[in-house]
Amino acid sequence: MVNSDMPLVEVTLVQGRTPERLRALITAVTDAVEQSIEAPRDSVHVVLREVPATHWAAGDVTIAEQRSSQAAR
Repeated sequence: MVNSDMPLVEVTLVQGRTPERLRALITAVTDAVEQSIEAPRDSVHVVLREVPATHWAAGDVTIAEQRSSQAAR
């Protein structure tokens, strides 16, 4: 349960990063929230949501399609 005094940051990104990269992101986000709003570190909540590249699109083109197109060049 998260109460209103606990900052919650949600980050959505395309799947494919290593656990180490994701861990580094959690630390960086936590540091930023702690420093910018002076939140107690243990009150900062970070949620990472990973989405398949086939489920994320801009301009009716998925990221998977963009990657495929770039690789074909």
